[in-house]
Amino acid sequence: MLIFQDILNTLMLNWEIIFFFFLIAILYSSVGFGGGSSYLAVLTLTSLAFTQIRAIALLCNIVVVSGGTFLYMKNNLFNWKKIFPLVLLSVPMAFIGGSLKISHSFFFILLGVTLLIAAVLMWSSKYISKKSEQVNFKKSVLKNISYGGGIGFISGMVGIGGGIFLAPLLHLTKWDTPKRIAATSSFFILVNSIAGLMGQYLNPDFSIKPTITIMLMMTVLIGGQIGSRLSTKVISPINLKRGTAILIAVVGIRLLIKYLF
Repeated sequence: MLIFQDILNTLMLNWEIIFFFFLIAILYSSVGFGGGSSYLAVLTLTSLAFTQIRAIALLCNIVVVSGGTFLYMKNNLFNWKKIFPLVLLSVPMAFIGGSLKISHSFFFILLGVTLLIAAVLMWSSKYISKKSEQVNFKKSVLKNISYGGGIGFISGMVGIGGGIFLAPLLHLTKWDTPKRIAATSSFFILVNSIAGLMGQYLNPDFSIKPTITIMLMMTVLIGGQIGSRLSTKVISPINLKRGTAILIAVVGIRLLIKYLF
């Protein structure tokens, strides 16, 4: 009875967050992302501790992109020879980033900067709307390793999977076809989210609220399954990206004003 009451109270107090998480999961999974940056943007408006915010965002990321990664794997969209260099350094760096003990203010300043960069990338890039065209450009293994390592480290610290940074970079460098880049980003988000979460778990400041966390994970599981099966023709990708970019930019600016000034 007490458990049921706790669930009901959590639902009543957080129904707006649950609703937004559901929408975010649908929209992001439909284009191969986990939604970590938007989860963080929404969670910063709550009273949850930043250690809990990071963990929830990564757990929801894992839930959403797991289904997408499985579907991409079934469709043979992974080029493992090209993916391996990207994750070779990103996974350990995401783990290290997640395990670092950082202050409350530093986290929110870093998050604010991260959200602003993500917003600019989302607004300016047009890769989602492009048709799939085969591109055969061989990129340096060392460059791929450095890309993955840098993105992985920041991702682990902040609590995102890093796909929001990786995908535009891969498109700008004509790394592969749009479909394969979406598949690669999904896998990249998955492994980095797991590594970052493991690093956070070993951090002495790690904490989590089981009830709201489980509810949000179940919410994004349903939303992610819906989104993974949606065609990008159903939702206008450019309008989706730009609307989301405005949202996370506003949150990023608010965080920087609050914690810098």
